[in-house]
Amino acid sequence: MHLFSDPRWIDQQLLRYNSLDEVSAEKIDAIKERLQSVVSNDPLVSVIIAAWNEELNIIKCLDSLSKSKTDIPFEIIVINNNSNDGTQEVIDKLGVISYLQPAQGVGPSRELGQQKAKGKYILSADADCVYPERWIDIMTKTLMKTGNVFVYGRFSYLSDDKHPRWQLFFYELVRDLMSEMRHVKRPYLNTYGISLGYIRELGLQVGHISKNMRGFDGRLCFDIMKHGKVAVIRSASAKAWTGTRALDRDGSFFDAIVKRVFREFARLDDYFKRPQDHNTKESQNADYSVKNSVKTIKKKLNPFHSSKK
Repeated sequence: MHLFSDPRWIDQQLLRYNSLDEVSAEKIDAIKERLQSVVSNDPLVSVIIAAWNEELNIIKCLDSLSKSKTDIPFEIIVINNNSNDGTQEVIDKLGVISYLQPAQGVGPSRELGQQKAKGKYILSADADCVYPERWIDIMTKTLMKTGNVFVYGRFSYLSDDKHPRWQLFFYELVRDLMSEMRHVKRPYLNTYGISLGYIRELGLQVGHISKNMRGFDGRLCFDIMKHGKVAVIRSASAKAWTGTRALDRDGSFFDAIVKRVFREFARLDDYFKRPQDHNTKESQNADYSVKNSVKTIKKKLNPFHSSKK
């Protein structure tokens, strides 16, 4: 539980860097040496990272993965999705396997990653996240349990001057309570590329969407879960940590909370219904804007409500 501060294992020096120029050659060499000591040429699991203009974040991400502790052989593959900054230069300096995906989008990038992977299992990581030392170990061993075909973990936000840890903690507490309800019938709504894993053979069979749109991770999970169980990992020892970019896109922290609260209430009753089968490659995302969420809530509270004035 991290109520007032971020975990001590996170490299605070790296977090304070604001540009690639601040990272010394010695730091890069140290990360490269650790990566070479932990990755395997005969992996059981492949960690796939899609990166678009993440020259600084990818260093933080790979630094955390270089400190992984597990007896499971793994590889790391970074998919450069048309970056026009120094992302590829950083990847090359760190000596990590990488491929260029010219088709823009996380879906195409992860699809290329699983095609190039050697492992039986795939773990998805995000370039702007950092991972605890047991993340690979816990995620993979859960995935290896009989009947499991997909696994996802939880994540927390790194605090900063605008977002104190206690504020983020209570937001995450409510969010995780909602995710517990979703997990019963609709676990795919909880899956994010920040921290998920699946059996590679099934991933290749169903494939990632080729469009650049929201919900690509959930769509993959929806298709794979037909073949077995989706497991959730609640352990803090496997929790990924990321910046607050997603929250900041919604304006103030209050605006982000309001948007998410209305969205959750608008689709709350859906969490207790089994989803209908559908073509995930062609289906459209539901509109959960604040305006339309309010209309939906009013209709559910009053079936005679009309949006007309």
